[in-house]
Amino acid sequence: MGSVFHGDITVGYEDEGSGEALVLVHGHPFDRSMWHPQTEHFSRAGWRVIAPDLRGYGDSTAVPGTTPLAAFARDLAGLLDHLGIERCVLGGLSMGGQIVMECYRLFPERIRGLVFADTFASAETADGKAARYAMAERLLREGMDGYAHEVLAKMISPATIAARPDVAAHVLRMMTATPPEGAAAALRGRAERPDYTGLLSRVTVPALVVVGAEDAYTPVGDALDIHERVPDSRLTVIEQAAHMPNLEQPDTFNAALGAFLDALP
Repeated sequence: MGSVFHGDITVGYEDEGSGEALVLVHGHPFDRSMWHPQTEHFSRAGWRVIAPDLRGYGDSTAVPGTTPLAAFARDLAGLLDHLGIERCVLGGLSMGGQIVMECYRLFPERIRGLVFADTFASAETADGKAARYAMAERLLREGMDGYAHEVLAKMISPATIAARPDVAAHVLRMMTATPPEGAAAALRGRAERPDYTGLLSRVTVPALVVVGAEDAYTPVGDALDIHERVPDSRLTVIEQAAHMPNLEQPDTFNAALGAFLDALP
């Protein structure tokens, strides 16, 4: 575990293993611990795995207001600079996947492979913008607890909640520990994100697209859209998983990611 002062914030991160760099970006409203099964597995498999806390989450500084995806991307670039990493495989889940798209827009030369997990590429709709802004105000007003309990059964499948209470507890713990100011700032920034669908067709590195078969937030159709747009991509649909297949079915997720990494040039 480490931390680095970048610009006006402190960024917490995990840095495990050695070899080529694999950087994993968490979603909302989680933290870097969501990648623990991947950090543990791939750091033992010959990869240097970097899992940062985004600004406003985990051990990183919570900045109120609005956090555009470009700000998250610049934080990641600063962390790569600090760690002396010139190029990496970059992956993200949900909002993290959209941050990965923004990173590819800003500094594609630093990325040798992409992983898009349970995410989508289009800009927000008018209704979606309104909903994100309303949720930001709710979280500031009420805190994270009520929201976290409401969405738990969509973040992970009911079957996972029943069979793996440890995973349910972990997901709930991440959500309730997130500072409302950081979550609200990310929601506002995400509401104003650009449309990345055109960017995907210009991707020149290999990509892996992963999605839980039961994901209600980013359904399989969203993953299929990304897969069809990215020229050199492979798609994996993980059964018995919802929005967080890396935690719900870690062995299956790791197998798909491992096969993708092994096939990289």
